[in-house]
Amino acid sequence: MTAASLKQYVPGDPIRILLLTNRDSDNVGDQLIEASAISLIEGVMKNLGISPEAFMIESRAAGIISKAYLRSGDEKLLESARKSISAADVVIFGGAPLFNYSYQNFYKRTIRTIELAQEYGVPVLFSSIGVEPYSATNAKSQLLKAALALPVVRQITTRDDIDSVRKYVEGTDVSVAHVSDPAVFADAVFSNVPDSKIPAPADGAKRIGLVVTRATIFKDNGIKFSESDQRRFWLDVIATLKARGYDYRLFTTGHFSDEVFLDALVKEKRIPLSKVSVTVNSPEELHSQLSACDGVIAYRLHASIAAFAYSIPAIGLSWNFKVPYFYESVGHGDRALPVERWKASEVVPALEKAMAEGVHKDEAFLMTVYETLFSGLREIFAPSSEATSYTYDELREELPRYAGTTVAEYKGKVRRKLRRTYENYQRQALAARKTAREFEQAPPAVQKSIRGAGRFFRRLANKK
Repeated sequence: MTAASLKQYVPGDPIRILLLTNRDSDNVGDQLIEASAISLIEGVMKNLGISPEAFMIESRAAGIISKAYLRSGDEKLLESARKSISAADVVIFGGAPLFNYSYQNFYKRTIRTIELAQEYGVPVLFSSIGVEPYSATNAKSQLLKAALALPVVRQITTRDDIDSVRKYVEGTDVSVAHVSDPAVFADAVFSNVPDSKIPAPADGAKRIGLVVTRATIFKDNGIKFSESDQRRFWLDVIATLKARGYDYRLFTTGHFSDEVFLDALVKEKRIPLSKVSVTVNSPEELHSQLSACDGVIAYRLHASIAAFAYSIPAIGLSWNFKVPYFYESVGHGDRALPVERWKASEVVPALEKAMAEGVHKDEAFLMTVYETLFSGLREIFAPSSEATSYTYDELREELPRYAGTTVAEYKGKVRRKLRRTYENYQRQALAARKTAREFEQAPPAVQKSIRGAGRFFRRLANKK
């Protein structure tokens, strides 16, 4: 298929936009992205003079290609994806880590989605996506490169690794750019959501939000930092904050594995429940937690991005390259701390410095995520339009506000989260049973050695 055979939009027809994000993720930061991406797209259409009645946005998970299909290759499992893609006038990937291949299978889903879009001639735009480093020798990376060379791919913008994006599309005419994250406009998109009802500290102390993460994220990213290391880190931070006269609040961005870690920390160390929110299930709930804080220390990137949007000074704990990428892009590179600085004696003073300096916003850079979307959609739906992009102030004024999470939507989010929690538990239980069988089948001498080591480490752990 050549570029000339792309599906041609007919002016006057209803416009169908298929938006693919991590909307189904437990991580509510991804839900902030979805809401912000929808608002930005609606802003572009308004900017182009296209009325709300003339277009519709179908928002689906970036995993529109199911895990079951990836396992079996059964084409029948693509029926839902085919229906959505074939009906669309454009596919927009928004803000998800779509090129991830090192320990996630997003790249497979991305490739198959592009192939289906190519089959139906539907143009594809990637907006502010996450990108893992390009590799000329990794087979997964090269499969992705081949898919990105298909004519339907029109634009790729990334919030982090622009150099890798350039390598992915080398030799093509795909437009690329380094842009801001959609969620940098979360303060405008969620400006209609009431501020937190969490009571302010009675003594007037400033409150610091502490955003934990799952226990295994460090191992997945090649960092030697155990669950007990993270637990010890947070306890030291809490002690340091209290000694300096701060209040604190522990919470997550909603991923069930993060909540498992936090729940265990709270129970084991008897942290007052008034200082904790173990569960976060909606953008409104994350907004409530963040808006109650004067500063934030976070592992999860989108807690940092949302804090930035709300002009709350934050320190990002860098477990992955994308954390320093974000902070550097917004001019606060010194606020992303590498693992060797994950000590209360370094992190708390770094936050105090950030709080003293405040949050600087480069309006020109923040606008890049909108301006690239504007140019990409104008080329498809209004190529002869003389409309120019909104200014920063105009955009903040014109952006549609978040419609809110309905009761049915909230129940659906919790139901899916519980399902994934149980699926994860089942996987762990199966792995444990397999390990037990292997132990039972081991020679007696090996079993004796393992039992002895277990007793030794239990005694070591119980030493005062």
